[in-house]
Amino acid sequence: MERTVYLDNNATTQVAPEARDVMTPFFDKLYGNPSSMHAFGGQVARFVARAREEVAQFINSDPDEIIFTSCATESDNTAIRGTAEYFGKDTKIITTAVEHPAVLQPCRRLKAMGHKVVELPVDSVGRLDTDRLRAELKGTRNALVTAMWANNETGTLFPIEEIAGICKEYGAICHTDAVQVAGKIPVDVKKVPVDMLSMSGHKFHAPKGIGILYVRKGARLKPFMLGGHQEGGRRAGTENVPYIVALAKACELARLGMDAENARIAALRDRLEAGILAKCPNVRVNGDRANRLSNTLNVSFEYIEGEAIAYHLSDLGICISTGSACASGSLDPSHVIRAMGVPFIAVHGSVRFSLSRYNTDADIDYVLDNLPGVVKKLRDLSPFGPDSDPTTFK
Repeated sequence: MERTVYLDNNATTQVAPEARDVMTPFFDKLYGNPSSMHAFGGQVARFVARAREEVAQFINSDPDEIIFTSCATESDNTAIRGTAEYFGKDTKIITTAVEHPAVLQPCRRLKAMGHKVVELPVDSVGRLDTDRLRAELKGTRNALVTAMWANNETGTLFPIEEIAGICKEYGAICHTDAVQVAGKIPVDVKKVPVDMLSMSGHKFHAPKGIGILYVRKGARLKPFMLGGHQEGGRRAGTENVPYIVALAKACELARLGMDAENARIAALRDRLEAGILAKCPNVRVNGDRANRLSNTLNVSFEYIEGEAIAYHLSDLGICISTGSACASGSLDPSHVIRAMGVPFIAVHGSVRFSLSRYNTDADIDYVLDNLPGVVKKLRDLSPFGPDSDPTTFK
């Protein structure tokens, strides 16, 4: 293996050195429990409070609206299941067909338990029809709408400000999984009136194992984690202080350098996309190319398997994915790509490239030097191709 080119940043990111370094004192010097009554624990509690203020500044919320969790999966489950438990079986849950499994699975569990659950479709580039949302909300008494801000596989952005406004119009609770937008676009919960919002630190250069759930004042839900009084009684469990402090540092880094960094990353992504389209025939770009994250490129290579492309690139030190990391154990084609109606000849050949602040022009050059050869080799071995009998693909 000549080198490692990591282009799977929507799955996880490298911890920023600045975030790594701020954790160290909380392992061996400031190791007290922030809930303890003694001064040794009290000084740690002050660091947690300052971290909460930094995270709140990152999304323009009040500090007491921030709940620290273990990850966005916990945050999503808390928002969805906590709201459903508060309102009971009368809750109607509206989500979309392209959500992350951390949203789809709890919604489907609630459906099996008797809740009414609706999964809204998307169009061929992954856009949501907000008129369908309005239609589902009409005449509904207790409704929860949970829609991702940006799709983790294609980067397509949903109109969350409009969705949240529609929810307010109909008296519905609005939750958004904002995992993929963190550090890529500004998040302002005073401008975008969502009631709850989930983020995960490891998606923007904090460690794995720390996330947040923003809960707007007045939003009604029952705690998902029960036990102690931590997080204002809304999430039991001793706070993960080192990771909380690291998350705050990652928020600060993202907040201060967002515009310039994402312009640079978008230029790298666009060069990668142009190179693939120029060098590889029978390729299609998936998602809304006019309205997507700066770092994400999802493409389908027709007549070959995306898993085979990923494996061959891995042998060359190039790290990509074929969809959500949480669904990587499945051999089924991506539910996101299928929901967009991608043709069968392309749906199995979908792969995702996702960049971060640590990617360079040399990384893009290395991929474009190696990917066309991998694609050609696999197509030469494939029994399918442009001249194949179309009935073969049914």
